[in-house]
Amino acid sequence: MNQGQPLSDVRSKKLAGASFMAVFTESRGGLLLVMLAAALWGTVGVTTKSLYVLSVTNPLSVGFFRLALSAPALLAACWLAIGARTFAIARRDVGAVVMIGAMMALYQACYFAAIPRVGVAIATLITLCTAPVIVAALSALFMRERLTRTISAAMICALAGTTLLVGIAPGAGPLPADAPAGVLLALGSATAYAVLTLCSRQLANRYHPLQPIAIGFTLGALALGAFAMASPGGLVASYPTAGWLRLLYLGLVPTAFGYFAFLAGMRTTPATVATIATLVEPLTSTFLAWLLFDEQLGPTGWLGALLLLAAMIVLYRKGR
Repeated sequence: MNQGQPLSDVRSKKLAGASFMAVFTESRGGLLLVMLAAALWGTVGVTTKSLYVLSVTNPLSVGFFRLALSAPALLAACWLAIGARTFAIARRDVGAVVMIGAMMALYQACYFAAIPRVGVAIATLITLCTAPVIVAALSALFMRERLTRTISAAMICALAGTTLLVGIAPGAGPLPADAPAGVLLALGSATAYAVLTLCSRQLANRYHPLQPIAIGFTLGALALGAFAMASPGGLVASYPTAGWLRLLYLGLVPTAFGYFAFLAGMRTTPATVATIATLVEPLTSTFLAWLLFDEQLGPTGWLGALLLLAAMIVLYRKGR
């Protein structure tokens, strides 16, 4: 020890160093949780596609069981966190909570319907990469947030990327006949996710983070169940054991546990860093689609994907 240095100063420095290392370790762990959640979300597309191979089902049924199996787990976690306040929603916020449930249902139905039409990679990239641009546009339109040059440039970049991306079929050969419908469904999924994000932002400062998600997933499951039973295909509830295992995986792992990991990681991870970390999701989905289903994107398709990712990164760097 330096003889000219007071013992109290040395202890203070050691405590400060220990505190810094604790915060650093906690922040790094939070970032890893966010990346883990994004990687789990990236498995949803390939799991759904394999479910289509195993059994005859429809997007409404898949979306219903995903939310129906995850809702009890999320409600239980929320109850453990805040107890009876789980269902305490102010009258002024009921509409926003209902909208979260409705948009969650629409998001699931459109996304799962897009996968068999355009493939996992394109459906995921369009949904995830255009959603932030739609959020920026809706924020400027309804929340009077100024549409800056950066956001405008990102929109142009995203539109160009989408055009290039969807011009290439997922694999060699011409586009499938129902590919345009798949693109529209993926864009509908992105729009629903964007509206869900804005509603969640509106409630973020007034409720526990788990509360609107747990209730929203429950309402979304009820809505999807009603729509599925009223649809021509009906609610498909007959699956082989392997199919039920995939549905259980969808509900518990990338949905319930994935959102839990994301929310836990967000406690110590800045929002901008977290959103950049979620880029692991489309990368995971695209890699798994190539590995398991041999889905390919030609050079023009990859250029479109890079433009979409660039637009999202620009928006995140501009993040408020």
